[in-house]
Amino acid sequence: MATASVADLPGGARGYLVLIALAQGEPPSQLALAKEVSLDRTVMTYLLDDLEAHDLVLRRPDPRDRRARQVVLTEAGRARLGEVRRSLASAEARLLADLTDGDAEQLRSLLSRVAQTAQRELVAPDEMKC
Repeated sequence: MATASVADLPGGARGYLVLIALAQGEPPSQLALAKEVSLDRTVMTYLLDDLEAHDLVLRRPDPRDRRARQVVLTEAGRARLGEVRRSLASAEARLLADLTDGDAEQLRSLLSRVAQTAQRELVAPDEMKC
């Protein structure tokens, strides 16, 4: 259900992660954004090319370091992100329809903890094995 909600977004789920990260605050550099969403720099470049071609993001020189590029969410990108969020919320509501509010909240909490563990494993896999 979630995959269908982001299917027509450039980059699919990866594109969604980038838009979410950009909506959170100060425009990051392209490299910082790649690290934040755990994408290879080369993959990030191609993904940003695609998102920029659809007017969802733009890259501009970083005023603090002209060698770096900031990635900025456009108004069209912000609007598209809102659409995708609503679609995902609708998909989640359908998926969790048979759960009580408390059960749904507990499931979200448990899945969040699993996702945090997975993220830590992705960032520092050798440390997790010690």
